[in-house]
Amino acid sequence: MEIITSTNLPLKLFNKGKVRETYELDGNLLMIATDRLSAFDVVFNEGIPFKGAVLCGLSEFWFSKTRSVTKNHLVSTKLPSTLPAYLSGRSMIVVKSKPLPIECIVRGYITGSALKEYGKTGKVCGIELPKGMKNGDEFPDPIFTPSTKAELGKHDENITSVQAAELIGKDTFEEVREKAIKLYEFGKAHAKKSGLVLADTKFEFGYLGEGDDREIILIDEAMTPDSSRYWLKEKYDKGVLESLDKQYVRDYLEKMNWNKSPPPPALPKEVVENTSKRYLEAYKKLTGSELKV
Repeated sequence: MEIITSTNLPLKLFNKGKVRETYELDGNLLMIATDRLSAFDVVFNEGIPFKGAVLCGLSEFWFSKTRSVTKNHLVSTKLPSTLPAYLSGRSMIVVKSKPLPIECIVRGYITGSALKEYGKTGKVCGIELPKGMKNGDEFPDPIFTPSTKAELGKHDENITSVQAAELIGKDTFEEVREKAIKLYEFGKAHAKKSGLVLADTKFEFGYLGEGDDREIILIDEAMTPDSSRYWLKEKYDKGVLESLDKQYVRDYLEKMNWNKSPPPPALPKEVVENTSKRYLEAYKKLTGSELKV
């Protein structure tokens, strides 16, 4: 599969994010997952082989499996024949919605930025946590830790539930928190059966419709290695956190003398290839089949 880091279609560009490029298409949206990599909210120059296809394929997998939990924006992954062939397998047609201005993060285990915050305050996003927790420890119950949605090139910031409720309204906040936790618990259970630990994940929601008919649906992507932390369960049970996600790149970058701001450093071939392998392995374990390319 060709590595795609940008597109230029004869359609109206709706949005260009860190990884996805979205165009208007016959009243819906064409959402394309490129092979771009974003880490610490900085987009890198190197494309990751098969990454866009993994993001698209896993999102389709989870959207299909979680319809009983919440509606989502997926219309179809079958594209019109008028579109370039390279878009197949990395694109989906979705309904237009009005995105909520928060990231809905659910954490089942302490790690990453949550561990850093916990080390300083004993809390995560204002939530008091048990004392003495170590990297990789499981929470008694999943916690909902919202964050802001940063513009391209800026960093998301963790916020409290009170701040999130002020941004989107109390009723909407309660609804998305409930949906997000149910989605996470569904994903966690499936991942466990697949030999993985779903440590945490990020969801995005949007409004569909207007007025009294308005409803909240799941949008963007769902439980991919870009938006989630997956650990190999076999290794986790032995006390080792081996990631099948973007954490592998973050760990590499943490060892570099880089201020986590543009321009990004070059990624060695080995890091690019190993990242691709981790994404493909996550796809295979979760879906039970090899990625069709």
